[in-house]
Amino acid sequence: MTKAIFLDRDGTINEEVNYLRNIKDIRIFPGTTEALQKFKFLGYINIIVTNQSGIARGFLTEEELNIIHNKFRNILTSENQELIDDIFYSPFHKDGVIKKYINDSPDRKPGVGMILKAKQKHNIDLSKSFFIGDSTTDMKCAENAGLKKILVKTGYGKDTLRECIEENIFIDYLAEDLFDASGFIERNSKNNQS
Repeated sequence: MTKAIFLDRDGTINEEVNYLRNIKDIRIFPGTTEALQKFKFLGYINIIVTNQSGIARGFLTEEELNIIHNKFRNILTSENQELIDDIFYSPFHKDGVIKKYINDSPDRKPGVGMILKAKQKHNIDLSKSFFIGDSTTDMKCAENAGLKKILVKTGYGKDTLRECIEENIFIDYLAEDLFDASGFIERNSKNNQS
C-alpha cells in the first residue's frame, strides 16, 4: 500500500486569496517545493485536496480551475519531476448559484469523499498518511478519515488553532509552515523505522 501526504491548497501551499481565479495570483509559500521533495524522498505521494466553492458560486469554471491546477503542477516541480501526484477538488456548495453544483456533497471537506477517492485510486494506507492544512475544516476532515493531523500557522492556521482547542480537536503537530511540517514527518518516519 501507498502512504500519502494530503495537502490543503489555499493557505497551506500558497497564500490565501479571495477565491483564487487567476494564475497571476498564485504565490507559493517559501519552502514548499523543498517540503514536497522531502515527502517524495520519504516515500509519500503528494495529493492536494481542496474545496473550491468558487465554482458553485460562479466565480470561476472547472476549466479555469484546471488551468490554475496545471500551473501549480508546473511551478511545483524539481529537476523535471512533478511533486504533486494528484489533485482532488470539490466544486460544490449548498449556497452556490450554479445549479449543478448546489449541494452538500460528501466530497466537500470536512467530508471525506475526496480522501476516499484518492485512497481507492492510489491504494493508500490512511493509517500511515498525514493531512496538512490551515483550517478547522481540514483538521476535521483528517480526523474523520483517520489521518494524522498537522496544522500549519500559514493561511488561517493561527485562528484555527484556537478553534481546534475550543472544539477539542487534537492536532498531532503544529507547524510554522509546510517546510516545518516536512521536518516533523521526517522525524516521525525515522522514529517508526527504529
